[in-house]
Amino acid sequence: MLRSLRNKRSLTDKIDSNRVENNEQVVKKRKHLTIKSDTNEITSDSNWKPPNWEKTLDNIRKMRKDIVAPVDNMGCDQAADLNEPPEVVRYHVLISLMLSSQTKDEVNFAAMQRLKQHGLTVDNILETSDDHLGKLIYPVGFWKTKVQYIKRTTRILKDTYNGDIPNTIKDLCQLPGIGPKMAHLCMSCAWNEVTGIGVDTHVHRISNRLGWVKKATKTPENTRIALESWLPKELWREVNHMLVGFGQTICRPIGPHCDSCLNKKTCPSAVSNSTTIKKK
Repeated sequence: MLRSLRNKRSLTDKIDSNRVENNEQVVKKRKHLTIKSDTNEITSDSNWKPPNWEKTLDNIRKMRKDIVAPVDNMGCDQAADLNEPPEVVRYHVLISLMLSSQTKDEVNFAAMQRLKQHGLTVDNILETSDDHLGKLIYPVGFWKTKVQYIKRTTRILKDTYNGDIPNTIKDLCQLPGIGPKMAHLCMSCAWNEVTGIGVDTHVHRISNRLGWVKKATKTPENTRIALESWLPKELWREVNHMLVGFGQTICRPIGPHCDSCLNKKTCPSAVSNSTTIKKK
């Protein structure tokens, strides 16, 4: 069965209760940062919202309750060891996110288990050879590059943040291998602060299929900006986890299960595919 809401937030609840212990000497007053798109194609339209979006969202909730997706048990928010000190838990979250790009949750979770058995702390990773670190995280996608990112990021954490992780989007995005998607998810999972929607390939694909963007978007970052222009902020945390699992199980990249989807009569992509099939 799907984890209860209480269990799903156990990581952020623990982080939130301990965040005051963060090192004040390296943490400056947090300022909100809006990450601009690399294009000027998307403009905010406060009056536009996709038709029937609330019903569509409710249908996805219903479908997600009946199906356990890999992200539910092996997502980045599940990989941290909650028995560790708060700063180590946050480091686990960051490393898991760094490993997750171009990598299935099952592979990422297994790599995190090996890292934790080895000793996933800032000091221990700095003492670990690149060769051994590579063997621990293989076969995550682009594992050789990620070895370098992890080592460089960990050194920055040691030298600049006293072994903790940054607590702003701006500072997180300055770490090697960290982009907006990872930064927003890290703020949510590690600091229990919603700063934006984490848009991965699943959220990007589904948002375009559902017509949740006014104009088709080409990149996850453009999709994030489009979604945040109309989706109520209280739903930002939920929508990532929900759509990722939906994309892993039903609205798959290849061979989506449109026939079993509760939104098949209203989804523009499902209606389009159905019309195309009938014409053949």
